[in-house]
Amino acid sequence: MSIPRLRQYQGPAVLSYGFRPFFLLGSAYAGAMILIWLPVYEGHLALTTAFSPRDWHVHEMLFGYVSAVIGGFLLTAVPNWTGRLPLQGNSLAMLVSTWIAGRIAIFLSAPIGWVATAVIDVAFLTLLAMAAAREIVAGRKWNNIPVVGIVSLLSLANLAFHIEAHFNGLADYSTRFAIALVIMLVTLIGGRIVPSFTRNWLARQSAGQMPAPFGRFDSITVAVGVVALLAWVVMPSGWLTAVLLLPAGLFHLIRLGRWAGYRTLSDRLVLILHLAYAFIPLGFILTGLAAIDLVPVGAGIHAWTGGAIGAMTLAVMTRATLGHTGRALQASAGTQVIYAAIVTAALARICASIEPAHMIPLLTVAGAAWAIAFIGFVALYGPALCSPRKA
Repeated sequence: MSIPRLRQYQGPAVLSYGFRPFFLLGSAYAGAMILIWLPVYEGHLALTTAFSPRDWHVHEMLFGYVSAVIGGFLLTAVPNWTGRLPLQGNSLAMLVSTWIAGRIAIFLSAPIGWVATAVIDVAFLTLLAMAAAREIVAGRKWNNIPVVGIVSLLSLANLAFHIEAHFNGLADYSTRFAIALVIMLVTLIGGRIVPSFTRNWLARQSAGQMPAPFGRFDSITVAVGVVALLAWVVMPSGWLTAVLLLPAGLFHLIRLGRWAGYRTLSDRLVLILHLAYAFIPLGFILTGLAAIDLVPVGAGIHAWTGGAIGAMTLAVMTRATLGHTGRALQASAGTQVIYAAIVTAALARICASIEPAHMIPLLTVAGAAWAIAFIGFVALYGPALCSPRKA
């Protein structure tokens, strides 16, 4: 007999599957945090955390929002990879509570101290990696272990962030390390889902180019990207780093072109995946140029964070929510609006780095568009995330 997809579960629908609480809370948090960050950046609001304002912003985007989405994705993907039952009910609630406790600890980090804050905050990713590893090992799906490895390293990067921020004032190395790890994760997961979903959709269309299957070129591209990212983490400036980053950008651009994205213009659920991945080569190229002082450092970093990470997480959340709640895989008008908003936010934030004379108005546009994207996701998809799956 096949393994049932779900246990008998009578509790709140939001705790019936991992994607539900983490996509909902993570998106709400992402939208709220940017609305707090803008007045902080402009000097109209002061925070009482132990972090500098910049580090607070960076930390909560990477280890607050992104970690929540990774949690929702992993807890949904692992049962599909392994055929084992998903985390539900009280066990899931405990993991969600751990994530929430981390967010509270960050806000209270000044009075409770950096050590207690780090212990509470790092617990979530550590428990998530352990839960995913247990299921993958039990299901003997060894090819998925690298994903768990990256999440484990992200947990260590979080710990390093707390230590570096406390002793050095700013967490520079650990910030780059965390960004590099998430970009590696996007290249691995994106390398699976973008061509796969594209192929599935194109198979129902007229004959034409299909996405190239994963092959040696993809392996080389991922390897080149990893080497370039590690070099950037250790040495963010200099010709050697630029020489590694720029070809990596070209390789990823060619990889994206092999997935026939130009044929997906009429299906926004697929198109957004290609647009999100396009920010990866753009990030490599801009960061490579920044390494030799041709563009500001923030341009490439925000191409990766606001663009690749922001757009890819939104794309994955919308598609997964529709599919796993029994709804049609179609991008509604509202969904298309939040897709346009996240791309606008990323482009405006990149331009704000490149054009410092117009930084404040561009930051305002970027922040408003980001908030529209994620608060819009909560408004559009919150009801589905909190209600039982449609038959």
